[in-house]
Amino acid sequence: QVKLVESGGGLVQPGGSLRLSCAASGTIFRINAMDWYRQAPGKQRELVAHITTDGATNYADSVKGRFTISRDNAKSTVYLQMNSLKPEDTAVYYCNIWVGNRVYWGQGTQVTVSS
Repeated sequence: QVKLVESGGGLVQPGGSLRLSCAASGTIFRINAMDWYRQAPGKQRELVAHITTDGATNYADSVKGRFTISRDNAKSTVYLQMNSLKPEDTAVYYCNIWVGNRVYWGQGTQVTVSS
């Protein structure tokens, strides 16, 4: 069984930074792609950032230049560095990982950007 544990969310002022982490544990032979999603109140869940096994990345237009996704394969962990945060970044952030053809989700971590 695969379990994902997220951390790093919280309350931050506009313009501030946060770093989210998502650590996977369990029987994992190889993690393929890793993603960060977010869901704001009353909105659909949206893809924020994606990273492949080889480290290639892509981002939602709304976060390009401000967010950076990275991964540490030795630790089975994916990160999301978020800079220049805006109130519209407020949401619950979820990580997921692909192992073979199965996807696993974290429990979500709240990020609130407010003065």
